[in-house]
Amino acid sequence: MNQPIRSILIYGYGVMGQGVARTFAEAGFTTIVKSSRAAELKLPANIRAVSTLPAEAPDLAIEFVAEDVATKQKVIAELEAAWPGANTLIATGSSGLDLIELAHGMKHPERFIGLHYFMPADTTPVVEVMAGLDAPPEAVDRAAEALRKSGKEPVLLYKPIVGFLINRLQHAILHEAYYLIEAGVASAADIDHAARRLLAPRMCLSGLIQQKDISGLKIHADAQRSIVPKLFHNNEPNPMLQAMVRKGETGLAAGKGFYDWTGCDAAAIKKQSSTQLAKLLGYLDKEMGAPEGKQPVARK
Repeated sequence: MNQPIRSILIYGYGVMGQGVARTFAEAGFTTIVKSSRAAELKLPANIRAVSTLPAEAPDLAIEFVAEDVATKQKVIAELEAAWPGANTLIATGSSGLDLIELAHGMKHPERFIGLHYFMPADTTPVVEVMAGLDAPPEAVDRAAEALRKSGKEPVLLYKPIVGFLINRLQHAILHEAYYLIEAGVASAADIDHAARRLLAPRMCLSGLIQQKDISGLKIHADAQRSIVPKLFHNNEPNPMLQAMVRKGETGLAAGKGFYDWTGCDAAAIKKQSSTQLAKLLGYLDKEMGAPEGKQPVARK
């Protein structure tokens, strides 16, 4: 179970599958793509496509099929049945489904993990690695080591939780932001301005938790007592957002969301966003460089 991962099977070759396959292949992993379009795909020389699962078991198989529980469970069962005696790690590429539910019916749930890539998968550095209900820490560590070799920076979660880590943090912030818009407290533009000019730059340098250590936990604890009880706490998706989607106001692609995108070149905007992120990450890598003096270690 603990041998290094050297071979990868990607099940599904959409946009995400393409990016992930590329990162492993370029890092020297044996990389196979399983796709119903295998005969039509034009792949780099270091990636092989198959229409049926190979007899030889890969060390890691990752599914990137539709974000639907039944569809993913069917593929997971197919992967597990293909190599019943192997130690293949089976991973879902889901970004928000419950890993406990996805693993229901598996014969070897201890081999099941989640790998959450972010778009664009080939250039975004962070990947979340999360254990399934019965997966031991060694399974997470094994996958994480392969990700490091592929050039990624894994975030490790040793217990399953819906939404992984990053999406949970994003949705906690966004839930409050949507409430502030709906209540007429602040506009989408002002919220984005605050995020761009203060929250994001500060977190780029000292993260979310370390920044509070630096500024002092006493004042932070005092602020928690006054602010947290007044935050918008409920267990429902924001009704304003849900209504916008029902009306077809789904953002850039539809021409209207929280912003008016009428007449904008959607492809150019997405490309610019991806390019700017890559430049920012490169700048941060260069500027943050080697740390000065003794650095803190996070407490367990």
